[in-house]
Amino acid sequence: MKARILLPIGGAIAIAGYAASKETPAEQALKVSKPLVQVDLRSAIEPVPATAPESAEAAPGDAAEPTPIPEPVDTTATIEKGLKWLVGQQYAEGGWGQGGGWRINTAQGGGGRVEGPEVNDPADIGNTAIALKSLLRAGTKLDEGKYSENARKAAEFLFAAVEKSDEESLFVTDVRGTQLQSKIGPYVDTFLAMQVLADLKDKMPDESAEERRARCLAKLTAKVEKHQKDDGSFDGNTAWAATVSQGIASKAINGAWAAGAPVSEATLQKDHAQNATGLDPVSGDVSAGAGGVSDAGVAIYRYASKLGGMADFAKNNDQRRRDFQQTLEAEDATEEAKKEATDELAKIDQSDKDKAVLLENVARQSRQAQFVNGFGSNGGEEFVSFMNIAEAMHTKGGKPWNEWQARMDGMLKGAQHNDGSWSGQHCITGRTFCTSSALLTLTTDLMPTEEPVAAKTD
Repeated sequence: MKARILLPIGGAIAIAGYAASKETPAEQALKVSKPLVQVDLRSAIEPVPATAPESAEAAPGDAAEPTPIPEPVDTTATIEKGLKWLVGQQYAEGGWGQGGGWRINTAQGGGGRVEGPEVNDPADIGNTAIALKSLLRAGTKLDEGKYSENARKAAEFLFAAVEKSDEESLFVTDVRGTQLQSKIGPYVDTFLAMQVLADLKDKMPDESAEERRARCLAKLTAKVEKHQKDDGSFDGNTAWAATVSQGIASKAINGAWAAGAPVSEATLQKDHAQNATGLDPVSGDVSAGAGGVSDAGVAIYRYASKLGGMADFAKNNDQRRRDFQQTLEAEDATEEAKKEATDELAKIDQSDKDKAVLLENVARQSRQAQFVNGFGSNGGEEFVSFMNIAEAMHTKGGKPWNEWQARMDGMLKGAQHNDGSWSGQHCITGRTFCTSSALLTLTTDLMPTEEPVAAKTD
């Protein structure tokens, strides 16, 4: 067992059977203290719970009675409890494990799940990256203040892993069998690391550290560009709900571009094309299984993932529009360059329209319980979908954002365990990912608000 910076609270391990418990961590730990369990690999894909509808797909334009908007709640203490729990789980080496729950058995040829208090839970890149993201969103700095040491050690852990990784593959870690890899894609660690390395821009304590961050981000960017297919997806990125990691990749690509990493225009365009695949440009409906990327038949996974990427692309379009407009107005620009700029501006206009119609549709569906309930209960896939929707709605602001924030604040406050963590009830049950994505959702209002697209085009 690895030493931790702070003593873990209660040592409880969250598994699906106890995920919704409000018992104390110590009471939960007593219940899950049992011998190592081998589970048939077929159980890696859970059947829809008996209490859930036969299909997890929400009908576009569902006219069901909207769910009532809860009264606003103060989440200050909720957020602080979550952050305190999270830093308490950090290993001495700077990383986080998945925080309990099942894993894919990779020993002796692998096959099946294993779970129980004796299952090894090594630090991994995906969980460490999203944990650091949540600390940064909450205002943690690397050079001073509360939790700064935790953030510094996490950044060092990620840098070392990226530097150690090979140049050719899309992997950034040799840790295998995690819930994230099994459920949403084998390269999710790379995509999440890329996201947080972009987030760290201008937050490093000195110039040398900033240069190291930039080199690491450039290395991951090269990996992604090398393995991105013409349709914007990635070979081998197959999983139960691969659309979630595809959405994480999309936000990583756009975040890296915004942070000044060497992301090509072609990479941005292929990524947006993947997000636009299956989108009805009039209704904003997105067909199931759009682009051949698995969405597990759960509408919120598909819509939230595509919306998250489109929203970040739209943010970048502000700068891209200015750049192409300057080319058009430059006296020394060639006719060929001006034609390219004109074509790109037309693409930007269309992509902004795509994002606007999708956002409107998601805002409408977000008022329906069937859509928000996802698979029927909250797993890590639901938590990260909530985050994607919150970030996109916050960018535009207004009534849809206020309604969504109120729903999320109330729901997440009620779902928090007594020890400050959140866990999943299906699929991704590990507390690190669930807690981090819940915190990112609750702290969305700390992000800067962008101007609406219409204001940018005036």
